[in-house]
Amino acid sequence: MKKILLGFLLIALNIARAAEPRADYTAHEWGTFTSVQGGDGVLLRWRPLESSLLPGFVYDWKRPGLNRPVLGPNPFSKGSLVSLQRMETPVIYFYSKTEQTVYTSVKFPKGYITEWFPQAGRIGPAFIPDNPATVNESRIDWARVTLRPVAEKNNPPLPADKSGSHYFAARETDAAFVRVDAGGEAGPEIEKFLFYRGVGDFPTPLVVRMNDGGELTITNTGGGNLAHLFVLTLKQGHGTYFHFDSLAPGESRMAPVNVKSDDLSQNDLTALLGRDVANALVSQGLFQREAEAMVNTWRDSWFAEDGVRVLYLLPRAWTDETLPLTLNPAPESLVRVMVGRAEVITPGVQKELRDQLAAAAGGDAASRESAIAGLKKLGRFAAPALTLALKDADQKIISLSWQLLQQITPQPAAAGLQAAVPGPGNFE
Repeated sequence: MKKILLGFLLIALNIARAAEPRADYTAHEWGTFTSVQGGDGVLLRWRPLESSLLPGFVYDWKRPGLNRPVLGPNPFSKGSLVSLQRMETPVIYFYSKTEQTVYTSVKFPKGYITEWFPQAGRIGPAFIPDNPATVNESRIDWARVTLRPVAEKNNPPLPADKSGSHYFAARETDAAFVRVDAGGEAGPEIEKFLFYRGVGDFPTPLVVRMNDGGELTITNTGGGNLAHLFVLTLKQGHGTYFHFDSLAPGESRMAPVNVKSDDLSQNDLTALLGRDVANALVSQGLFQREAEAMVNTWRDSWFAEDGVRVLYLLPRAWTDETLPLTLNPAPESLVRVMVGRAEVITPGVQKELRDQLAAAAGGDAASRESAIAGLKKLGRFAAPALTLALKDADQKIISLSWQLLQQITPQPAAAGLQAAVPGPGNFE
């Protein structure tokens, strides 16, 4: 009898939820999760805030606003925070024919929200923990987001800044303007989306392994299908890519990643791959202009940087669990599309860097400059690459590596080297 009553109760609850009124608007969201690993598939800890490329009006924990305490002397300096994941540029768009107000909240249970715009009434926790995995209930709340379907000729002015190449392309959509007044000196702020970023210590459901022969294997370690996986290799202005429609839980696929001289030029690859990635995003529910905005946001990073990487679409269930989103009132429809980026420090890159450092340790100025150039080419992934390249290296090479890293970054940025380098190299 109790089971029967419980069954009726569940049915009644489901009917009640289905009958809940939904507001006359649509919400769409996209973002990326970037991780770094070696050819063995093991994720590497790195310093993801090293290259934020955001405009000056974006808030972070060195300028949080609303009389919030600044976290430390400069917590967002290069080399300050180490993690496995960089949650990059999630943006939430709204589409509405009428002006209305929406409460918006995003939780990040396994991570830490680091940057945001417009100003949020609640953002926390208001401290940087020793380990992002220990964060309890990191979240951001925009209490009153006013949707403004404004005609082109009456567009309100948007904040501008000369910096921030990974921000402004996201505005190129047909979304409504959003107006947020969180209080404080800034007053109401207007944008085409809600923006936030973060870091976290957790795996994404794709493992990439690569052997010395240049064969790459991708494996889905999660519980849901991964869609539209792009295995991309770029080297000295040429590249190639392979596209897999899907990867089932537990399934593995192989792809060669050696670049040949007759492969696509970088310009051709960017055009073709940009089109294919945009089409993949549209297939998951994004509007065409949203998909193009996302591709244009990350074009210089995804399609121009030398290296081996895998881009893929994360399951909606994974996104909802990783970033619980609350919209009140609920929209008529909600689309959330997150791209995973697995950056692979290949065995070939490790060997090349190791050889450059060994030559530089001999005292030759030209070899030293070559090693510096090799580190610069790796950009924000130089530190995890060094972590792998310096395994079993002697102390002379390790110390030199730290010195060279210091030359290309104002502050230490070598995640993983802190245990290997004595004295001033003990960054943490």
